[in-house]
Amino acid sequence: MSTPCGAVRRTATALTLLAAAAMLVACGGGDKKGATQVAAKVNKEEISVHQINFVLQRQPGLKPEQAPAATKAVLEGLIDQELAIQEAQEQKIDRDPKVVMAIEAAKREILARAYADKLADTVSKPTDDEIAAYYKDKPALFAQRRVYTLHEFSIEAAGDAAKNVTALVQAAKSSDELSKQLTAASVKFASRVVTQPAENLPLAMIDRIGSLAEGQSLAIPSANGISAVFVAAAKPQPVTAEQAKPAIEQFLLNDRKRKLVADEMKRLRGSAKISYEGQFAAAAAANTTAAAASQ
Repeated sequence: MSTPCGAVRRTATALTLLAAAAMLVACGGGDKKGATQVAAKVNKEEISVHQINFVLQRQPGLKPEQAPAATKAVLEGLIDQELAIQEAQEQKIDRDPKVVMAIEAAKREILARAYADKLADTVSKPTDDEIAAYYKDKPALFAQRRVYTLHEFSIEAAGDAAKNVTALVQAAKSSDELSKQLTAASVKFASRVVTQPAENLPLAMIDRIGSLAEGQSLAIPSANGISAVFVAAAKPQPVTAEQAKPAIEQFLLNDRKRKLVADEMKRLRGSAKISYEGQFAAAAAANTTAAAASQ
């Protein structure tokens, strides 16, 4: 497994160097007499070094030696953008209702995301004991990790037909046998063979598939019928606790951030006065009644 923390540190260092290089390029190589925060003027509008740096920081993977070329490319792109903006304003496109709505929607999304990010930044990192506990609790992901060759079936079936298909899956001794039985029964299905490690499986399925031996299968209800999985091969490739630690730490941290944001939204909804109007009022009332009945 990779170590994301090291990659983050390397990326951060690279971005710092890129930003510094961009500043030097825009400031004339560090000449104090020519130092300026303005990188270019487009008619009466200015493009700043900070604008260039902001765009550079959103381009991960750039190397410090690529800074001069990247900076020039970004600046030229911002000049083109500014020219288009000026022309749009000249034609009063910025007053078009659809454009105004799109700008407002982008502003709302940015503000909401910024608030969520600020909230998420308050989450503390998981402790070594928490990381060790997660490693122990997920043997199929780590200590007993395997790389699977799976024969996956997507089978169309509903009602009693789904029950019959499930029985066929459970009785079949191989994927070839299941294919022949489904074809004979005129059941529509699609299948594929994939090879992937445990961590690429859906999190909810890892333990269930991890409990299967080669040649065993699993039937799972799906939106259109039944999903069946045959384990054609399972090659052990365990991961040590030390190797898994960075990935576990990042996963637990991200999970905490997600839960914190979700809890905060629940709190905000609970303290706010929200009323649904018009065509949405009836649907909201029905949902409230259904929720109350299920409790």
